[in-house]
Amino acid sequence: MIAPRPASGASVHTDWYGWMPDAKLNAFRVYSNDSETCYVMLSVSLDEAIGLRESGHLRKSCQAVDVTPALCSRLTDRLEGLLASLDEHAKHYGIIPSIAPLDPANFRSARGQRSARMSSMLSRVLLSQRAQFLSKVTSLRDMVTDFDVDFRNAAQHLAGGAAVNCAPLWLALDHNHYDLNTCFRETMVLLKCFLRALPDDQLLSFQKTVDSRMMARLLKPQRKLIRRRRVPQFAGE
Repeated sequence: MIAPRPASGASVHTDWYGWMPDAKLNAFRVYSNDSETCYVMLSVSLDEAIGLRESGHLRKSCQAVDVTPALCSRLTDRLEGLLASLDEHAKHYGIIPSIAPLDPANFRSARGQRSARMSSMLSRVLLSQRAQFLSKVTSLRDMVTDFDVDFRNAAQHLAGGAAVNCAPLWLALDHNHYDLNTCFRETMVLLKCFLRALPDDQLLSFQKTVDSRMMARLLKPQRKLIRRRRVPQFAGE
């Protein structure tokens, strides 16, 4: 989609997406940096737990993974809040960004690849750019929710020491973490395309929608995970 040129003298930023006024660029950076911080915190904690497991410290690895469900939720809350805001504002104001369909090759889990294929197939039969955009937003919201649940449940099983065979759970953590990263990057692409198509006088309204959605996520009842169990002692430690 070709965006209209900015008014003469307007302060803009140019990158591979094209120009973007400073106000929109600043908004994008705030949302992007906030989500990036949450993603990095999750990744560092998961890497630490995986490193402990690979070095043979099984009990410590299960203890380390215990913090990751909450960190995962911090990331997914922000992604869901942003995606819900994009959906709400685009429906209300008829914003029509141009987007590319999801690529199944960018996902590792069977669930992620299946969802991406379905989303891509649907985008081919939808006639309007607006319908394609809203469909992709909905697909990403569903995927973020699914990956969040799968990640947290696998982490909670490991932290509780309930699983006899831990290898599939560690693989589930790795795949869902990877797929959440893909959803995060796709969300940022959608956000930037949306902001470029957004009329300048609607930016404040969109920011208020994001603030409202984020606040609702923070005030929601805490999600229940499976009941925790005592971490058992592992042989060799």
